[in-house]
Amino acid sequence: MSAERPEGTAGWPPPALDPAGPFAGPLHTLAWVLFAMAGAVLLLVLVALGVALFGPRRWRKRLGGEKLIWFGGLAFPIVVLSALLIYGLGLTSHLKADGAPGEMRVRVTGEMWWWRVAYLDAEGREAVQDANEVHIPVGQPVVFELESADVIHSFWVPRLGGKVDMIPGRRNLVRLQADAPGVFGGQCAEYCGGPHALMGLVVVAHEPADFEAWRARQARPAAMAAVPHPGAAVFDRAGCGACHTVAGTNFNGLAGPDLSHVGARRTLGAGILPNNQGTIAGWISDSQAIKPGNRMPAYPVLTGQELRDVSAWLESLK
Repeated sequence: MSAERPEGTAGWPPPALDPAGPFAGPLHTLAWVLFAMAGAVLLLVLVALGVALFGPRRWRKRLGGEKLIWFGGLAFPIVVLSALLIYGLGLTSHLKADGAPGEMRVRVTGEMWWWRVAYLDAEGREAVQDANEVHIPVGQPVVFELESADVIHSFWVPRLGGKVDMIPGRRNLVRLQADAPGVFGGQCAEYCGGPHALMGLVVVAHEPADFEAWRARQARPAAMAAVPHPGAAVFDRAGCGACHTVAGTNFNGLAGPDLSHVGARRTLGAGILPNNQGTIAGWISDSQAIKPGNRMPAYPVLTGQELRDVSAWLESLK
């Protein structure tokens, strides 16, 4: 399976040195300072190596002297690394998320191998559910509550902020903000077994009015959820409701992603496929051939017509 991502999902791999928000900018600056310092140290070492191999005898003798060994091997690293540490801590000190009152909060839970997303209300209750895709308003800081349901994962959207681990039994916070509308790619950045490399996500930044309209739509069941449809019957017979929730129906499973508005998502399978009726049908038929090791079983027993029906119904949930 190629590591390429579908068109419209911010490209792959996510650009790590192209900040698009105030919480990614300092990390970008710090990265270039570290690159420059590493280059300078490398150049100094190469010059010393050249002198040691080809320089005059007098220079080579000085290079092997005790004073230079103490300076180059102990004093210089202590001074340089301490200065970089102090500079880096000062540059990034304001990036710590403490969850200020009134800030928008999104809870993202890493699971093998997808992302459970919940938008929280003012009381911290989960108001809207989604998966593998996060929507935020432009120009506003958003606090992400990061958790893990199984093993250690790591949440990383390079253009918006730094990498933060998701550790079982612990909740870590990170604040992100986008300065302009766009789609920003992300990835699990901690090896978590199986199809770890295929555990992507996207963050979609909207103008504030567009975001509020999107959130209002997400808070309501999809219009087609309660309309009789042969695909809903296939979904029921296959037992899909045991793992998936579809708001406005009797399907209320919690093990897998919430499918209440699955047709409106940009991707399928945590960022590895474009989301349309054909890819939905292929995923249901044999997701293991697409993303080996994921926790959804294949359904080879479904006929071609049943796959068309259920995929058409799922695509209509917008």
